Amino acid sequence: MLEVLHIENIAVIEEADIQFLPGFNALTGETGAGKSIVIDAMGAVLGGRTSRELIRTGAEKAFVSASFSGVLPDLPGLRENGVAPEEDGTLLLQREIGADGKNICRANGRPITVAQLRRIGGELLNIHGQHDGQQLLDEEQHGAYLDRFGRTEAALASYQAEYQSMESLRGQMRSLRMDEAEKARRVDSLRFQIDELERAELVSGEEEELNARRSLLRNGEKYLSALSGADYALSGGDEASGAVSQLREAEDALSGIRTLSDDLGELYKRLEELRCEAYDLAETIRDRRTEFDFSPAELDAVESRADQLYRLKKKYGATVEECLEYLDKCRVELDAIETADDTLLRLEQKLKKAEKATLAAGAALTKARKEAAKALETRIQTELRELDMGKVRFSIEFGVKEPAADGCDLIRFLMSANAGEDLRPIAKIASGGELARIMLALKNVLAEQEAIGTLVFDEVDTGVSGRAAQKVAEKLAQVSRRKQVLCVTHLPQLAAMADTHFSVEKGERKGRTYTEVVQLDRERRKAELARITGGTKVTEALLESAGELLDGAEAYRKGL
Repeated sequence: MLEVLHIENIAVIEEADIQFLPGFNALTGETGAGKSIVIDAMGAVLGGRTSRELIRTGAEKAFVSASFSGVLPDLPGLRENGVAPEEDGTLLLQREIGADGKNICRANGRPITVAQLRRIGGELLNIHGQHDGQQLLDEEQHGAYLDRFGRTEAALASYQAEYQSMESLRGQMRSLRMDEAEKARRVDSLRFQIDELERAELVSGEEEELNARRSLLRNGEKYLSALSGADYALSGGDEASGAVSQLREAEDALSGIRTLSDDLGELYKRLEELRCEAYDLAETIRDRRTEFDFSPAELDAVESRADQLYRLKKKYGATVEECLEYLDKCRVELDAIETADDTLLRLEQKLKKAEKATLAAGAALTKARKEAAKALETRIQTELRELDMGKVRFSIEFGVKEPAADGCDLIRFLMSANAGEDLRPIAKIASGGELARIMLALKNVLAEQEAIGTLVFDEVDTGVSGRAAQKVAEKLAQVSRRKQVLCVTHLPQLAAMADTHFSVEKGERKGRTYTEVVQLDRERRKAELARITGGTKVTEALLESAGELLDGAEAYRKGL
């Protein structure tokens, strides 16, 4: 569960620590006091989308941290991202939002990305906003709700594997099908490119050798002159001896005294090695000079080949190797086009099998969904009765559609608001209050299937009042006995039912607006409930009524 939410420089909240408790926690306050900011802060520390506008005016950064207890170490989000709770099950999530748009996120001190934070946070806390009820109007979401309840992941994954295989075959067939004129144009183009590249007789690595040879030939005279000078210096000529001869003379000079001492012997040895090395160098340079054949005709041929490679690279790739890869691709494509008819026949046979397998997997998925639908209908009907909607009928309708990524089923939720009326799509008949309660029922049922320990309800009481409000309050109290519940509300019935009541209050200090979150005792709860009920004018009668509301809520909670 969520134990402590720490907020710094989020909108009008300069700094706040909210210590939530087990059970039902309610947050109330005047419109605009900052209740939604608390929810925004929760969303931020769970990896939700944020903007720099969320940072308090004048601050360089905002910071939110959330401390959870009782976190299971085997949650997939933790395991996949290398994060582990402490031995006592505590986990600290942190997020810093900079004015420059940068985010720094951590889980138990370990740096993580926003995406990783979102993955982990989604398994710890679920936020149900006041607009979530509108999702019930989107029939495309109904199948997703049913799959979550029925845990049809295995059947859905099997179906999607078959569906992707079928779509892959269809894609291959589409790429092979083209009209005859287009096919002829493409064949001509491919043959021309293949012929041009084959005639070039490209060799991998030749470009580097060619460039080196061209550089040498372009500097032939300079090359020969340098080698001749080095050869003369080492080997000498008719008029003078070279370095090798002089080293031989030095070696002969020391030959007679090399045995007189170890030092002289070492000098002689070094001189001998130096003379041998010089001799090898002289021979190598002489060979290079003899082997080099400078020919203007060869330079022309090399320049011509370099130009040819340049033109080919402009058309087919940045290097000779890329040109060769392109040649291979052209050969493969040409072969595919020329053998397309045979390939299409083979693919058609595979496609028939894939379509059959997809329909079979789709039927298995439909069966699993229909079994889940019966259970979900029963559970929702029970929840609605407890929410003072006993005459409402809820049903899940199945239709058939062409295989798609999510299956072969058209799924939509139907309801009848009054006795004797036919079942109709929720979007056509449900009022705002009915949508809120149906969504609450659905959220409660889905929450039973998940390991999430904390549920947040942000003004889900929109359109609800009177007896219905009391039923919603009782339902949240029931849910809070299994999971921690945090609820932002304007209804006195919901606020009174809470085990812990927080007031979000706005004030002004030194010319700046600020918001603080205060946990209320019984007397302050009475005053807050009286304010919610009667507005700014709080009378003794309202305070007395608030006290009775608290007493009734306490008695109900004790009976759970």
